[in-house]
Amino acid sequence: MPMSEWIEKLGRAVFESPFDSARLSKDAPELAEIRLVVLDEVKAKSHRVAGKDVFPYNVVRISIGGIPDSQSNVLRSTFFTQFFEQELRSGLRKANYRFPEDLQVEIQTTSRLPGPKQSWLSVETESRDAPVQPAAPVRRAARLVVIKGRANDKDLLLNKARTNIGRTVDIYRADGPSRRNDLAFTEEDDVSRSVSREHAHILYDKRTNEYRLYNDRRPKPGAKDNGCGLWIIRDGLSLEVHHNTRGTNLQAGDEIHFGRAAVRFQMK
Repeated sequence: MPMSEWIEKLGRAVFESPFDSARLSKDAPELAEIRLVVLDEVKAKSHRVAGKDVFPYNVVRISIGGIPDSQSNVLRSTFFTQFFEQELRSGLRKANYRFPEDLQVEIQTTSRLPGPKQSWLSVETESRDAPVQPAAPVRRAARLVVIKGRANDKDLLLNKARTNIGRTVDIYRADGPSRRNDLAFTEEDDVSRSVSREHAHILYDKRTNEYRLYNDRRPKPGAKDNGCGLWIIRDGLSLEVHHNTRGTNLQAGDEIHFGRAAVRFQMK
């Protein structure tokens, strides 16, 4: 049967229906015939290696001519693309052909009518490299160095996704453990007592390769000073860190003050 008759069958199956691909069964005779033609074209582009039939291309491009622009979206829809992709995979697998795991189908249409010796449908193949995924940024080593006050660690390496800072190591509430502070100012002196039990935390964002500081303080009801209690000294200027969901990006050399206690944020 000439190729023009194949495409006419497909046209009747699609365009004589009310443009609803969901009403077009995958077992429709027109599609069954078309998929065999496409599969034959694909097999013709294969070769044998060590006694095995191999289809080496991972892109099959089906081009259909004579399709009005107003109707091209139907043939280029996800329905047809997935249908032909599934059928090609199934047909090649049943025929014991080897083919790439990332085999995909693309459908193109043009409103230009084919000439006397031109086909309505053509199949092209291509070997396309997978897009190169950008490498994840290498985490920059960072640490907190205590410069004012006495803590359980004078030089804390930030090697976790989250680092908690507060007054004691373990924090408990009425219903049980609340959290554990990685850097804790546990001494009984004025500097340590200015640090809240849950004062702050630092999150590492692997997408942006940033360390961000968040305020966790819970001001006591009725206290005279309910300020933020957390700020950064950067380039000689003071930057308050208030409660918010975005946090504050830390920069190398920042001095972080928790009440009267302070640490320096260092990066390599």
